[in-house]
Amino acid sequence: MSSAASARWAFARELGLGLLAAAAAGLASSAVLVVVVLVLVVPGSARAGEGEPPPVGPASAGLLLSGGQEGLYRHAPLQATDVRLSVSGMVVRARVRQRFHNPHRDWVEGVYVFPLPEEAAVDRLRLQVGERMILGEIRERAGARRSYAQARAQGRRAGLVEQERPNVFTSSVANIGPGDTVTVELEYQQHLRFRDGGFQLRFPTVVGPRYLPGNVVPAVADHRTTPQALGWAAATDRVPDATRISPPVLAPGEPRRNPVSLRVDLDAGFPLAAVASPFHRVHTTFEAADRATVVLQDGVVAERDFTLEWRPAPGAEPRAALFREAHAGHEYVLMMLLPPEQERAMGRVPPREVIFVVDTSGSMAGASMDQARAAVDLALGRLRPEDRFNVIQFNSRTEALFDEPRAAEESNLKRARHYVGRLAAEGGTEMMPALALALDGEAPLGHVRQVVFLTDGAIGNEQETFALVQQRLGDSRLFTVGIGSAPNGHFMARAARFGRGTFTYIGAGDQVGEKMDALLAKLEHPALTDVRVSWPDGVAAEVWPARLPDLYLGEPLVFSARFDRLPDALTVSGRYDAEPWQLRMPLETRAAGTAPGIAALWARNKIAALMDGVVQGDDGDAVRQGVVQVALSHHLVSRYTSLVAVDRTPARPGDGALHSGSVPTNLPSGWEYEKVFGQLPQTATDSLWHMALGLLLLLLGAAVGTSAWRLAT
Repeated sequence: MSSAASARWAFARELGLGLLAAAAAGLASSAVLVVVVLVLVVPGSARAGEGEPPPVGPASAGLLLSGGQEGLYRHAPLQATDVRLSVSGMVVRARVRQRFHNPHRDWVEGVYVFPLPEEAAVDRLRLQVGERMILGEIRERAGARRSYAQARAQGRRAGLVEQERPNVFTSSVANIGPGDTVTVELEYQQHLRFRDGGFQLRFPTVVGPRYLPGNVVPAVADHRTTPQALGWAAATDRVPDATRISPPVLAPGEPRRNPVSLRVDLDAGFPLAAVASPFHRVHTTFEAADRATVVLQDGVVAERDFTLEWRPAPGAEPRAALFREAHAGHEYVLMMLLPPEQERAMGRVPPREVIFVVDTSGSMAGASMDQARAAVDLALGRLRPEDRFNVIQFNSRTEALFDEPRAAEESNLKRARHYVGRLAAEGGTEMMPALALALDGEAPLGHVRQVVFLTDGAIGNEQETFALVQQRLGDSRLFTVGIGSAPNGHFMARAARFGRGTFTYIGAGDQVGEKMDALLAKLEHPALTDVRVSWPDGVAAEVWPARLPDLYLGEPLVFSARFDRLPDALTVSGRYDAEPWQLRMPLETRAAGTAPGIAALWARNKIAALMDGVVQGDDGDAVRQGVVQVALSHHLVSRYTSLVAVDRTPARPGDGALHSGSVPTNLPSGWEYEKVFGQLPQTATDSLWHMALGLLLLLLGAAVGTSAWRLAT
């Protein structure tokens, strides 16, 4: 070999080795995904038993992470949900029954990831097997898992309910026999919010696929050694529990599953003017002027949030509501107070700097994108010449219309409307760069700075996003607008709380005008700030949330408190349009409604405040201890406590195998499957891109090596 040839070979060899090293790194970062190649070339139906449904999940998108365990989806039981909601004033008591039926010939374990309202205080679990009812116990999460795993291994029927997020839970049911049905019954307490002249009750039915950023890492060890915690996504360094919040999703063409029946027994506490469900067909029966029964019509599956709205008759609007419960030697109260609107509406409207941030990721495709464009266009039309504004869009990248906010002049507004009209949904949900860009600005002196954030909130890294809002908020206020059929209510509400703004939900195109008008009215009027509640000296109390939010037009003050004895009155104070404001509220115990579960709501609010402390830099171990103490004493499911129910009698024969199956979910109504998953994930972890790049580099490295060999010889 000549010296020139040797030099050429050395160069080619180094280049080839470098490419191979890069390929190896790409493959190593997603080693757990290599099984995807097999999934893509093996038809799902080939792995299903005769008479059984094929495996489900986003397999066509290359996201089915079965880890070689074909039973993960093949043995999923059929599931149905029955909901009973009892409303008394502003308090809801809910019973959710999940029925798991095993149509297979084998013994199975069913795992179902499902949503609940973000403020639900889950406090009861029953496991029904035939005529037997087994009550659940609250335990620390690790202990509950061990009890469940032991019962599972011993062939005993068992149920486990765990919280993944405040609005996402997992039900696991072990040892369902061939042809058997096991029912998991949950109960929770929730308080309603009175906004813009009416109450709204929202019950979520489906967990939408979420964007899961970060690099793939080995899954965190689980006390259970079974595969039921696996979803379609791998754990990442930014979302370590990604497998637990990514249930399999039915692909286009698959029959919709998970039927839902629902009934609301409504005792409003005031004469009703209207009761309506904007997204579902219901049958409503009025028993009295203030009472009604609402039943969801048959044929509904879990694919969009159920919403019920009701308004009082003219002149019957509640100005205040007080509910109390005596528990363990304390008085617990839940209070709603609506400050006089006419007094609050008198302030001048200050000039504003409004930053509109629009989610244009793949999960927003279709109706959601239409709603977002219409909402921003409407808001642009309400700006005044003295206002300033900008529009930011984000998907896999972030883009701003202007380099900096511009005056709301006609030429700038025209350009903005053209820009908004061309927004299209595609790519991932890289939310944090957009939030950082929106919050980092500073308004001119005399301007109020407001950030309006329109999204479905379909992300899995909520905690680090809350931390960003906490760190960057400054003098801004963050207003979140939930778009679509199944927004992430936990993210939307909590981000607004950290942002000292409000959360607005727009579930359909015909709601854009009404909902945005109400939001824009809030933006245009000063807020009641520095809100405080005080009581007479000598009365010990613990109020949650400890830091009360700013109040906006048409919004009441809602808080829960625990007293050693109930005081005669409370005083609410704050600042309105830079002037002191105060209101004294007598507490007439005779007028207070008695409602079991108020103590649980107080405890749920305290747990939420403790968890907020993690974002604010509090010691994680101290937060955990505080949450466990409150949750155990009030029998509540939390991030660190779970409900477990175990039958004492073994059911599965000792020689009978147990197969695990994750119950598939529907794609939320209006979402477009190919925009969410595609051939490679968009609203999902980007690890498959690493694998694809690695495979490409392997081929390129091999080609370079071959060329180098020919060149050298």
